[in-house]
Amino acid sequence: MVVFVDITLSGLLVLNFSRLSPYLLCAAMNQRHSSLISVALREVPSFETLSVEMESLRRHLSQIDSPTVLCHNDLLTKNIIYNHNEGMVKFIDYEYADYNYQAFDIGNHFNEFAGVNDVNYSLYPSRELQRDWLTAYLESYKHSTGREVTVTEAEVTQLYIQVCKFSLASNFFWGLWAILQSRYSSIDFDFQRYAMSRLNFYFEKKEEYFGLTMK
Repeated sequence: MVVFVDITLSGLLVLNFSRLSPYLLCAAMNQRHSSLISVALREVPSFETLSVEMESLRRHLSQIDSPTVLCHNDLLTKNIIYNHNEGMVKFIDYEYADYNYQAFDIGNHFNEFAGVNDVNYSLYPSRELQRDWLTAYLESYKHSTGREVTVTEAEVTQLYIQVCKFSLASNFFWGLWAILQSRYSSIDFDFQRYAMSRLNFYFEKKEEYFGLTMK
């Protein structure tokens, strides 16, 4: 699913979350036809639960001042090419590229460490690795815009907190997408298990990440 956003900052979250409503409606219709759905899919959260979570995310993330930048929006490991000889990293497959929240794109990338075919969140980057990654990102970001390259601990902490919070949105979005794919897609892939993996990690980390604040 592509997460399209308006460049107008005040409209970003409204547009993001309003686009999820049809997906939630389809999920609700699927659950009402439970006789056509496998036992595994019936284990996913109800339409009512997903609706409450969507509104909870919308309210919480609307308070996070993450800048809008051009994002890849699908940084799987297979979409990242490292040239050992040149020491260069390149991204491929820009099908989902669009303007989005900076913290969403990074949080989505960190979620993808867990994999796709066999999701394993023990591979999720540690806090230390995330902070190292974010430091390098901010240094490169500042360098590319001609600013002083020095990055402070406060800047890294602020971005880390934003990324943690938006990583929840990434898991929620792709979990909902997978619920629908499990019903309609002809691709030979266990979308049901993928949906549960993404949504389970969302619920596991929600309270912790919602509680993160700048001291």
